[in-house]
Amino acid sequence: MPLTNGDATTGSSQLLPEQRFLDHKQALEVLDEEKDSTDGLDVKTLLDSRTHGGLTYNDFLVLPGYIGFAASDVALDTPVTKRISLKTPLVSSPMDTVTEHSMAIHMALLGGLGVIHHNCSAEDQAEMVRKVKRFENGFILDPVVLSPKTTVGEAKALKEKWGFGGFPVTESGFLRSPLIGMITTRDIQFHPEPSDPVTAVMSTDLVTAPSGTTLTEANAVLSKSKKGKLPIVDPSNNHLISLLSRSDLMKNLHYPLASKLPHSKQLICAAAIGTRPEDKDRLKKLADAGLDIVVLDSSQGNSIFQIEMIKYIKQQHPDLDVIGGNVVTKAQAASLIAAGVDGLRIGMGSGSACITQEVMAVGRPQAASVYNVSNFASQFGVPCIADGGIQNVGHIVKGLALGASTVMMGGLLAGTTESPGNYFVSHEGQLVKAYRGMGSIDAMEKDKKPSTKATTKSGNAGTARYFSEGDCLLVAQGVSGSVLDRGSVTKFVPYLLAGLQHSLQDIGVKSLGALRRGVREGEVRFELRTVSAQAEGNVHGLHSFDKKLYS
Repeated sequence: MPLTNGDATTGSSQLLPEQRFLDHKQALEVLDEEKDSTDGLDVKTLLDSRTHGGLTYNDFLVLPGYIGFAASDVALDTPVTKRISLKTPLVSSPMDTVTEHSMAIHMALLGGLGVIHHNCSAEDQAEMVRKVKRFENGFILDPVVLSPKTTVGEAKALKEKWGFGGFPVTESGFLRSPLIGMITTRDIQFHPEPSDPVTAVMSTDLVTAPSGTTLTEANAVLSKSKKGKLPIVDPSNNHLISLLSRSDLMKNLHYPLASKLPHSKQLICAAAIGTRPEDKDRLKKLADAGLDIVVLDSSQGNSIFQIEMIKYIKQQHPDLDVIGGNVVTKAQAASLIAAGVDGLRIGMGSGSACITQEVMAVGRPQAASVYNVSNFASQFGVPCIADGGIQNVGHIVKGLALGASTVMMGGLLAGTTESPGNYFVSHEGQLVKAYRGMGSIDAMEKDKKPSTKATTKSGNAGTARYFSEGDCLLVAQGVSGSVLDRGSVTKFVPYLLAGLQHSLQDIGVKSLGALRRGVREGEVRFELRTVSAQAEGNVHGLHSFDKKLYS
């Protein structure tokens, strides 16, 4: 081909005049010979506080690797405790403006985990746990059962309470009693007499399956029938044993990543408690409701109160997994690991609504916290949750790259449809939801009971988390505010997961396990970011722009 714009092989236009170039086919061999000058930093050098100070997520980047696979091939399975794993590494925070039963249900359906807050009565929290456990099941082992004396009005009230309207009717009104019919929403919706017994409107033409039927076989029977529920009965006496729901079958199709227990197919549920003596009674109610994971909620987890609570739970509730925290140092983590925790929460003062570092001068930058604690805990097989400081997909990636097995989000999820509270329009005309830190005055004063001492404040989950129950004056460690509407988590969480998969593809790893291994062995490299580099990496130089995250 003729050279039309000058000859780059001669004269002053050469790349490096008078240098003899190597054969391009030797590029990979030359790279192997130059391993001493590998790009970037290994994680240990990056997070050396003596050299670089304490780093946060914005202070560094992960260097790209080699892409040899599709982003959809990236696996996001990860442990959240020693015994329980999730299909996705996302956990919602136990804050009263973030996680109640609706958030916990949808986070579990999407492969993550929701931790129900405890700034409420023990009975209310246990009720939320029950709603999560009942929401999606394989075989429903404890269905709501009606008796022949139950009225249509009572059946309608049960539908309002539980959110579903299909109930089996047995002779005694309990399980393991002869099945005589089924009530559906259609049976009671327009019935004019609420005082009539359900036997007047129930269906008796039932399709059932015998006990011993596998979940696959039961699903096949249900999918072929026109019924919404499939009762499982003892063929010898027609006693009701369990129930299968068509809606659950459909959810299995729509939510293949759902976090479920393998033996019961129930959604995995976690809830937070404090470390006060009365929290032992609360825990009993939660365990009876079907709780799987208990999270000990404290801003500073390295305390005698938490250590004693861990030992109590391990002795009295051995089937429960315990996540301790919060911690930011190896010394803090060691105390809780020795006490027997199954997981750790890492973070102190890094949350978007938290001011602990500012007010108390205690805490640690989140990147330094996550690396040091998770690196130590990994020696004992204890998974860690990076709790706080998550503002975008990139922060999720960085938390996981530094050793956390999951990340916990508060403010990022607070504006979604499934978070507690109502939307309102801000002064700027934007749709927002209220959001507050659990150390805010609003949270610490919520539902306070009158104190028995005139000189002290009464306690709730907010005061207990910050060891403020006995204070005569509350010192805020959080703020109250609002966050923009983010829509439903059923769209927002898949966006986060897709972004996470694409990020791991750029890094060149096909799973979170491969990411952690690559970081540990020095194959995944990092680079520090100056203030100018952070500005360069964000939107700049535009007159105006529209930052739409997903479609």
